[in-house]
Amino acid sequence: MLTNAIHTALSDQLPLDVPAWRDSAARQAAVLVVLTAEDRPQVLLGRRAKHLILHPGEVAFPGGKREVEDLTPWATAKREAFEEVGITEDKVHPLGELLPLLTRFGFEVHPCVARVPAKLDLVMDEGEFDSLFMLPLQTFADRNLFRLEEMSDGERLRQVPHYTVGDDNIWGVTAAVLAQLANLAYGAGLKLERNWSAAP
Repeated sequence: MLTNAIHTALSDQLPLDVPAWRDSAARQAAVLVVLTAEDRPQVLLGRRAKHLILHPGEVAFPGGKREVEDLTPWATAKREAFEEVGITEDKVHPLGELLPLLTRFGFEVHPCVARVPAKLDLVMDEGEFDSLFMLPLQTFADRNLFRLEEMSDGERLRQVPHYTVGDDNIWGVTAAVLAQLANLAYGAGLKLERNWSAAP
């Protein structure tokens, strides 16, 4: 199963037994990157509610800010996924973490990649998302859908990843995570700006 190969690749990059949160001056957050247990895994995405102050209408993973009681990025990611889309902890099989990424708003986002059953009963929080959808992970290995755009974060210009999938423009941290997974799973060879990562 492809998710087993992703697990191995992620373990080589950042083992699951690393210390909880790393020391950082940035505000911290985590997302749960949900992959279905299938030969062609699907990835869960949602369109954020348009009334939200941060990232309204954008395509994103379930996730959010670290709370005081969250001892690890996984605690944050699983708590937020349950609150936002109804995925219970018993359905979440951790595969590993990607290195954290910095958003333009100064959040250090920890992507926690997990396998879940192919059939999920999702319960969407309409305060967080307007809609949820699944796409094959392999979609994000298509170079014709991927591009880098030069954008300012208020201090400097950065090469920011974007995907155009149907009517959706998927960009920023979400696109960076999807591109990294496409590279790990399919050898897609999608290039990302190295200093975009929060990791030293």
